[in-house]
Amino acid sequence: MGDIRVGLIGYGLAGSAFHAPLIATTRGMRLAFVVTSNAERAARARAENPGVEVVDSADRLWGRAGEMNLVVVASPNCTHVPLAWAALRAGLAVVIDKPMAATAAEGRAVADEARERGLLLSVYQNRRWDGDFLTVRKLIAEGALGNVFRFESRFERWRPTPKGDWREDPDPAGAGGTLFDLGPHLVDQALVLFGPVTHVYAEVSAHREGVRVDDDAFVALTHASGVRSHLHVSATAAEHGTRMRVLGTRAAYVKRGLDVQEAALKAGQRPGPGWGEEPEVDWGRLGAGDEWTAVRTERGDYGAFYAGIAAALRDGAPPPVDPMDSIAGLEIIEAARRSSDEGTVIQLR
Repeated sequence: MGDIRVGLIGYGLAGSAFHAPLIATTRGMRLAFVVTSNAERAARARAENPGVEVVDSADRLWGRAGEMNLVVVASPNCTHVPLAWAALRAGLAVVIDKPMAATAAEGRAVADEARERGLLLSVYQNRRWDGDFLTVRKLIAEGALGNVFRFESRFERWRPTPKGDWREDPDPAGAGGTLFDLGPHLVDQALVLFGPVTHVYAEVSAHREGVRVDDDAFVALTHASGVRSHLHVSATAAEHGTRMRVLGTRAAYVKRGLDVQEAALKAGQRPGPGWGEEPEVDWGRLGAGDEWTAVRTERGDYGAFYAGIAAALRDGAPPPVDPMDSIAGLEIIEAARRSSDEGTVIQLR
């Protein structure tokens, strides 16, 4: 196989900041096509990715399927499933941005189709390569925390004025709202760290006037391992809480602030020397009682996702994110909505 030629559908924030720069800087990958019907985004795609060909519809992309190896779906949530189906039918490997689908059933159907066709399918759960998450994994593996019994994790924003975009579409098929926007990240991290979930309790709310999708949610998970995860997502947090607090029988780890990669990508930076390194002033703390020590944050590396995709396509390695993991996350989000509606704990297994 020569260069892995990639078709990227969508050049909004997800496509332009979270996918194109990583594809372009992954050895052996080439961003060959971008799909957008927006003239300004098309011009920007050409300027930021010399040599890329821009087409104005996915249908035009399928007509060029023989010139690609991989399609990345980075368009609005409601289009994830139909575009993934079309790519698979065109004989192409697929990466879907999160959330994979609006329902777990739709996600399973797409995964089944990929398996039957023998094609790679993966989901862009890039927060597995956040520096703080990698640090927690390392501390757990080293036994620095003892036996972890509670994991607290937050993604909070202050957006009192609604944007009025597709993320606020109340149609369930659109997978709008904060729980679908930020929840897949936190749920996926909790599953990777502590395994399957048996019980879900949630409080899902809408606080902003005129908004008909949730903009604030608390989700409590009980893992089969016995660990409890407390997850918070919000677009209405006037003050942001601690990004992570992990409590164990030996010590705790406390971390504030978001991984540095998101801001760097939004600012137009691309991976290179020093990428993903967090300043010492922002490192988390490990300790108990009055004794605390700063812990260097592991280097974040979103590019590892696409390096894993390249290895899967070239060498037959497992995908960097198994789609079944994302389907398990969708089951939890569905249970969270039920829990909030019914005011009760939902048992999964």
